[in-house]
Formats: sequence, C-alpha cells, structure tokens
Amino acid sequence: MIQRFVELGSGYGDLYELIELAKTNSARLRHMMALYSEVDGKEVVSLAIILNPASEGKFQPVYICREGIPDPRRIPNKRYTLFEETAASLNKTVCELTVKPSSMFAERDLYFQYLIGILHLNHFIQPLH
Repeated sequence: MIQRFVELGSGYGDLYELIELAKTNSARLRHMMALYSEVDGKEVVSLAIILNPASEGKFQPVYICREGIPDPRRIPNKRYTLFEETAASLNKTVCELTVKPSSMFAERDLYFQYLIGILHLNHFIQPLH
C-alpha cells in the first residue's frame, strides 16, 4: 500500500478544492483532519482529508492544505468553519491532532513521512500490507 500526501496549497483558494474533493469522494472519505502546529510564533492549522484506497490499486491519498489557516481556537475564521460544516454534512467529525511544524524538517517529504507515522499510530490510515 502506498500512502502519500498530496499538497494542494496553504488553505486559501485551494481549501475550496479540498472541500470539493471531500464531497465528490464522499463514498471513499475516511477522515477529515485538523493538524495544529506553531509556525514562526503563530498558531496555525493544516486541514486534510484522508480517502480510503480506490477499489483497484493500492494507493491511499491524504490531501492537505498546509499551515496557512489561523488556529480557529484562537482566531475564529470562515475557512475553518466551512471545513467543519462540510464534515457535518458528510456525517464526519473533524479529527484533531497537534503536530510539529513542517519547518522543523529539512525536506517536505520528511515532514509528510512524520505525519504518515502519526496517522498510523493513531489508526487514521490503514496499516501497510
């Protein structure tokens, strides 16, 4: 099984694409995630959706808008509210985790590998077979 992050952007206009991906793939939608971290002294959230693997193939995508949305627990904002409303309309709850920021990693791929490990440990993504 290949599990990979697909970065859409930092959560401005691309958040609408993330939401559309969740809606159009509602039959495959496994989780909607909020990953909290601190970047340059600012508390931010990355929003992500995890899809189940396609019926044919062994690829499980995790689409993410990385570290561009202010932490809604500190600064309520429309982008996070829209993500929450979408989750509710799809009978999902937004699963929340606090993670290290991507700036702590020399390469973005290392950051995504770290997140894959966190998601495995918390049983948000399928075990590798």
